Amino acid sequence: MSMLPAGKVLAFAARGERRCLGVRRAGRWIVCPYEAVLDGASAKDQCARCAQLDRSRSVAADTMADDPRPYGVYLAYFGPGLLKVGITAAERGPARLVEQGAVAYAWLGRGPLMAARRAEALLGSALAVPDRFGKAAKRAARGALPPVPERLAELAQLHDRARGLTDWPETLEPVDFAFADHTELFGLDRIPGEVAELGGMTAGAEIVGEVLTGVGSDVYLRLAGEPEGAGPAGGG
Repeated sequence: MSMLPAGKVLAFAARGERRCLGVRRAGRWIVCPYEAVLDGASAKDQCARCAQLDRSRSVAADTMADDPRPYGVYLAYFGPGLLKVGITAAERGPARLVEQGAVAYAWLGRGPLMAARRAEALLGSALAVPDRFGKAAKRAARGALPPVPERLAELAQLHDRARGLTDWPETLEPVDFAFADHTELFGLDRIPGEVAELGGMTAGAEIVGEVLTGVGSDVYLRLAGEPEGAGPAGGG
């Protein structure tokens, strides 16, 4: 269950300096050894040196090519024309899709890490499918989403084209098309028609508002005093 359910009232203020969170290891954060202070207006939560250390053990940065775990290749839908390919450890299930704020998704294949990487690269070169979108593009698309059947059709079409590629990695097991949608999970119908981004908080800033919904790392709030239907989106 979400710690920020719809209807919950938040009231908080920023005090003092923002400091680096450090490095995440074995499911917990290790304190930044540099005690680095971060820019209060930035969305980053790590200093450059801790971020570099994280990337030294990152699948995303291709620095863990010997990871023995099976990986899933997925197609994620964020809005019309905004479909990307990605990979995630199979043991995580759809958690990565939820973290990214994917409106809908479908699995494409499953197998060793390097085979999953090759499939990801193949879709990029053969079908021009990107492996990432910026937060601004994702947020903009949420305000004008087509009906679920149209999302399904767009994902199904790309899935079919991907499965038809001749250079598909032999060790990657194809997965039949199965559509999954996050409309209910994210409460997409609660996102207001017009939003404004709050951005990073600096010392002394205060926020009081009611939670409308959360999508990925974004929390949509109706600030105290705002009329019904209005609410800025806070990005994480």
